[in-house]
Amino acid sequence: MSVGKFLGGFAIGAAIGAIAGILLAPKSGKETREIIGNMAEDMAKKTDETVQDIKRKADNLISDAQEKSEEIMGKLQDMLNKNKNEEA
Repeated sequence: MSVGKFLGGFAIGAAIGAIAGILLAPKSGKETREIIGNMAEDMAKKTDETVQDIKRKADNLISDAQEKSEEIMGKLQDMLNKNKNEEA
């Protein structure tokens, strides 16, 4: 099982548990709706932050991979040029 699937399942389980706890707590309907609304807002905010963090990390990985590939291509081109010069 991947870490991403585990964390996703954990987050969903935690949300379900929290909602069940709120619904079963002895509070008025208005208070319960406010709590659930606040929790939904918090979850949406945290999800957005996580998505943005993942995007930043992915962009950094792609940038690093591009730099490495350019470096490797440069070294290969140097080696090819060197071999051509030695054969001539």
